[in-house]
Amino acid sequence: MSERDATEELTELRLQIDQLDEQLVDLLKRRSAVTKKVGEVKSRTGMPIYVPEREAELLERRMAQALRTGVSPSLVEDLLRRIMRESYATQDGQFLQVNPAIQKVVIVGGRGALGRIFVELFERSHYPVTIVEQEDWPRAPELFRQANLVLVCVPITLTSTVINQLPPLPDDCVLADITSIKESPLSAMMVKHSGPVVGLHPMFGPDSKGMVKQVVVVCDGRQSEHYHWLIEQMRVWGAKVQRCSAKEHDEAMAFIQVMRHFNTFVYGAHLAHEAPDLRRLTEFSSPIYRLELAMVGRLFAQDPKLYADIIFNDPRNVRLLENFHQRFGEALDLFRTGDKADFIKQFLEIGNWLGDYAKKCLVDSKKLLLKADDDQMLR
Repeated sequence: MSERDATEELTELRLQIDQLDEQLVDLLKRRSAVTKKVGEVKSRTGMPIYVPEREAELLERRMAQALRTGVSPSLVEDLLRRIMRESYATQDGQFLQVNPAIQKVVIVGGRGALGRIFVELFERSHYPVTIVEQEDWPRAPELFRQANLVLVCVPITLTSTVINQLPPLPDDCVLADITSIKESPLSAMMVKHSGPVVGLHPMFGPDSKGMVKQVVVVCDGRQSEHYHWLIEQMRVWGAKVQRCSAKEHDEAMAFIQVMRHFNTFVYGAHLAHEAPDLRRLTEFSSPIYRLELAMVGRLFAQDPKLYADIIFNDPRNVRLLENFHQRFGEALDLFRTGDKADFIKQFLEIGNWLGDYAKKCLVDSKKLLLKADDDQMLR
């Protein structure tokens, strides 16, 4: 076959691909129209946006179909997960109001980054919302009067102070906070208010579009029957609710937030001190290192006060970080002495401790790495 014939054949095949791609876009448009109607039905009935069983069933059926027809099941899974993520966004309109008896929701710090998300969610669920900021405090008795829910959405360092300064609340008013620590604010709320109290920790940042598939940790305080509606409302918004004690929450956050953020801070400090060429680092990097470097960049692109508050809030976390520092030194000693055998021995012991979770992480991370590689190729 001549080069000219090959070029003509390729041109024809590419035209066919273009036509198929046009059909795909049209199908996506039609699917989006259907998912919007699904969202309307859910908003009328109170069904949650995210139903994990339905998602799992859909993926299983389509992947089985792919296998039967000779299409890569992993390709179909990747496509459908991305399509479904967009579908959840199109369903994210108005929500059912779980408790129509609620006449007043007061959000302290409702103009803050995370507070605005809650204001929007409550308003889209047709609850009357009152926002209270620092300049509104002289009018506090009036603003909090007849409140059914008071949600404190202020920085960690101010949370307990703001709680202590609240005016007397109605006996049946639910008092809640969304701080990333729970023992101290929950204790302050229990002392301040004799009515229903609950501690919440939304495990997402202000760049989130809502609560779909987002974890919200619930730490029960008092009279849970009075705030059951609030938990159900968050489920309607698409949240995955996890319950635990305030003590268990704070112990877990020491690993999930404090240790992780501090480690990233130190890594960033080391990079800044050594001053390598970041552009060249990314050009030479595998997808996994680009993701790790991206997490460093992500941290330093955000509000430093927020992370300082998280890390410095509880002096008990110093001991955890000191233990980490000690183990880093012990690992460095293995390198200094050239003790590869002990390194391998410890490596295997840690792998055994992780067990099946390590194998699951290997599978899950491959998907992330492929996506990172695709993004890099587009630049």
